[in-house]
Amino acid sequence: MDRFQEMQVFAAVAQEQGFSAAARRLGMSAASVTRAVAALEKRIGTLLLTRTTRSVHLSEAGQRYLEDCRRILSEVQEAEDSAAGSHAHPRGQLTITAPVLFGELFITPLMVDYLTQFPEVSINGLLVDRVVSMVEEGIDVAVRIGELPDSNQHGIYVGEVRRVVCGSPGFLAVHGRPRHPQDLAQAPVIATSSIGQLRTWPFLEAGEPLSVRPEPRLVVTANQAAITAACLGLGFTRVLSYQVASKVAAGELEIILADFELPPLPIHVVYQGGRKAAARIRSFVDFAVKVLREHPDLQG
Repeated sequence: MDRFQEMQVFAAVAQEQGFSAAARRLGMSAASVTRAVAALEKRIGTLLLTRTTRSVHLSEAGQRYLEDCRRILSEVQEAEDSAAGSHAHPRGQLTITAPVLFGELFITPLMVDYLTQFPEVSINGLLVDRVVSMVEEGIDVAVRIGELPDSNQHGIYVGEVRRVVCGSPGFLAVHGRPRHPQDLAQAPVIATSSIGQLRTWPFLEAGEPLSVRPEPRLVVTANQAAITAACLGLGFTRVLSYQVASKVAAGELEIILADFELPPLPIHVVYQGGRKAAARIRSFVDFAVKVLREHPDLQG
C-alpha cells in the first residue's frame, strides 16, 4: 500500500473513529485497515491513534498529521480534476456543521439549493449545539456564532445576532412590560438547559455589566421548545434574535429590554485549507456567504 492510500485509510479511521467503520466505508477488511495504520505509525515513528475497547481517538501528533493528510489528499484531487478539465465542477463529499436551530432555519435550505446546483457533490450535515473540532471530526465548513478563537482556520463574517428577551403580547398584557432586567427576577420565565445557556442572564446598564438570576417555571432542553412555550403565554424566554425573528414579525412575540442587551454576536463561516481548499469547499463557502449576508434576520 502506497503512502497516499495509507493517508486515505488513516483519514477514514480518524473520521469514523473506528477501524471497522472505516473498513466498511473504504470497502476493505478491518484487518487490512488495522495493518495499514500500524505500518504508517511504524514508518513515522509515533502513535497517531489511541485505542480503547470502544473507540479510537487522535493523539496530538495524529491531529497534526490528519490536517496535513487532508490538505495533501485535497491537493491531489484538485490536481487530477484540473488535469481532467473538471476543476470548475465541484465534486465529492462535504461535511458541514452548524447549531441545530440555525441549521434547520438557514443551512438546510442553503444545502438543498447548493446540491441542486452542484449534482456531483454530496453533503453530510452535522447539526449540533456544541463546538465541533473540525480536525478531529473531519469538518470542512462550520457556521460559528460568537467570537472566533485564534486558530489556523479561515473565518468569513456573514452577519450578527442579538441576545434578546421576549414574551407574547397576551402575557405582557397580563403581567406588564418589564422596565429593568431586575424585574425578571420574580417574573415567570422559561429557560433552556442546552449547551452554552447560563443560569444567570447577563445584561448591560450604562455600559456596566449586570446579571439577573431568574427562577424559571419551566426548563427545557431545546430553544425551540422554550420559544413555543413563550408564544403560548407561559413567560419570558431569552434566545438569539434569529430564532424568534419570524415570531416577532408575525406578532406572536415581542422583544423587551432592548436597551439593556449585550453587544451582538458575530456569525462566521469557517473552513479549512484557505486558498488550497478543494473546489467543493470553496464553492460552498462562496455560496453560503452570499446567501447568509443577504438574509435580513442575520444583520443584527
